[in-house]
Amino acid sequence: MSPAKNVTLFVQCLVDGLYPEVGEAMVAIFNKLGISINCPPDQTCCGQPAFNAGYRKAARVAAKRFIEIFEESELIVCPSGSCVNMVKNHYPVLFEGSPKWFERAVRVGRKTFEFSQYLVDILKVEDVGARFKGRVTYHDSCHLLRGLKVADQPRRLIRNIKNAELIEMKDADRCCGFGGTFSVKYPVISTAMVDEKISNILASGADTVTGCDISCLMNIQGRLSRIGSPVKALHIAQLLAQGID
Repeated sequence: MSPAKNVTLFVQCLVDGLYPEVGEAMVAIFNKLGISINCPPDQTCCGQPAFNAGYRKAARVAAKRFIEIFEESELIVCPSGSCVNMVKNHYPVLFEGSPKWFERAVRVGRKTFEFSQYLVDILKVEDVGARFKGRVTYHDSCHLLRGLKVADQPRRLIRNIKNAELIEMKDADRCCGFGGTFSVKYPVISTAMVDEKISNILASGADTVTGCDISCLMNIQGRLSRIGSPVKALHIAQLLAQGID
């Protein structure tokens, strides 16, 4: 695929409602790189929560709306591996019985990319000119790693941040315990999982934990705050936006 310089932003719900600074950081980086940006104001949820909960009829309603809004885009970029995984891998499943919508879903999925994936694989950019003094560890979010096979791309970007030191934590690819409604339905299990993740983060000696899904980082930061840890959780877009001109 050609390195499109005109992208449409697919803004994850949590970024839109709770962490707009992640979207702002992504825009700052794209502006630095000379990327033209479009952000449809009428976009809504991609339907992942409904799909994961088994409400496929409701998920199809959201998916159809997403397809109608984004299908004319040259290329779609989102700061969330789980949402991109939904579009790429689960939209075709939703429309298996509808050839017309199936084809439209596949076409949209082919041009939808997670933020770090777009920078490294499509733009061929590994250094955005960021500066961040500190020790950084990286958390592999489940859908990004297992659904999209994205693991090395964010690490390449981190390694090129001036003054930053990437420190790998133990079991970086182990789930943090969030899992959307999983953390609500199974709070005791979820807490045990995030506590294990926190132990590995602290053992790494890093002062910052980063990742490509704000949902995981929200869960991790919440637990870090509750135990009084000074370690901060930053989305990779926020980390890469540090110190850029």
